[in-house]
Amino acid sequence: MASCRRVPKPGPGRATVWTAAAAAAASAAALGAGSAGAEPRDPADGHLTARLLSDRIERLYVQAERATERYNAAETRTEGLRRQVDRIQDRVARAQERVNRMRVALGAFAGGQYRSGGLDPGLALLLSEEPAAYLDKATTLERIGHRQSAQLRVLQGARRTLSQQRAAAAARLVRLEYSRKAVARHKRDVQRKLAIARRLVNILPPGEREAYDRASRHGRDAYGVPGALAGSLPPSSPRAATAFGAARAALGLPYAWGQAGPTAFDCSGLTQWAYARAGVAIPRTSQAQSGAGQRVPLSQARPGDLVVYRADGSHVAMYAGNGQVIHAPHPGARVRYDPVGMMPISSVTRV
Repeated sequence: MASCRRVPKPGPGRATVWTAAAAAAASAAALGAGSAGAEPRDPADGHLTARLLSDRIERLYVQAERATERYNAAETRTEGLRRQVDRIQDRVARAQERVNRMRVALGAFAGGQYRSGGLDPGLALLLSEEPAAYLDKATTLERIGHRQSAQLRVLQGARRTLSQQRAAAAARLVRLEYSRKAVARHKRDVQRKLAIARRLVNILPPGEREAYDRASRHGRDAYGVPGALAGSLPPSSPRAATAFGAARAALGLPYAWGQAGPTAFDCSGLTQWAYARAGVAIPRTSQAQSGAGQRVPLSQARPGDLVVYRADGSHVAMYAGNGQVIHAPHPGARVRYDPVGMMPISSVTRV
């Protein structure tokens, strides 16, 4: 819960805004956005509440981005499981057709035997649903001709395969349903955090909102970027050059969580889309993209390299040269350039 203390009295006409802002800050803290105890407590700072709100907004955007990457991962798993289920069900259908054809053929043979002088006891299993038990009886097998015995064993194997494929399909369907629920859960998490962030942005006092927007547009302070990045090297390969060109073409397009182009992007959606334009398939999430190629030192970064941020790898950008990256920052922002050191760097990957 946010600490209560006296702040300088706001100017005329601003009392309602400051009251709402203070209430929202307390509300955000109550929702788990973070404790206000660690914030600056300068008694002379008349804009403390707005600064607290700005920090809450940033934290909520970070949390929403992490939830977005979890959503993307769950979506990828769900799509993969859906394809597996489709393939298995197709195999089940073909196996069932094969079993049916074999049963019809063997049934016709048994009918002919019956009409020509009675049904051999061994052929009674031709239409049975449990041929395995029958085939276990050696005395019965001796009464079945070689051809019929081979056909029965083929039928038995086909039925066993069909049963296994049905079991595999059922197991995949269970996993698919679990993955669908995970997608829905992560989607709710993203939407809840973004809704809170939007409410906080809307109640920022006008001057503070403009300051927040400026800070958002120009990124955060640099985190120890080496001076060697001041210059620019060419892309490391033709495909990196093509991907970099695609990312530049996306400048100005809006951020949208869960989107991978062509008109809106989240962070990993932008980099995946850019490399797809170069004919290269990379994973959907920022964490997986960090392992999509060769790791290189930051000092050797070239345009087209992927720069992954934070210890959990929850944000990714594309290096643009001259100490800059192109990325899709957060909701309400557009694809833009920012300093490569805008947040702690986890890894640099050359695809």
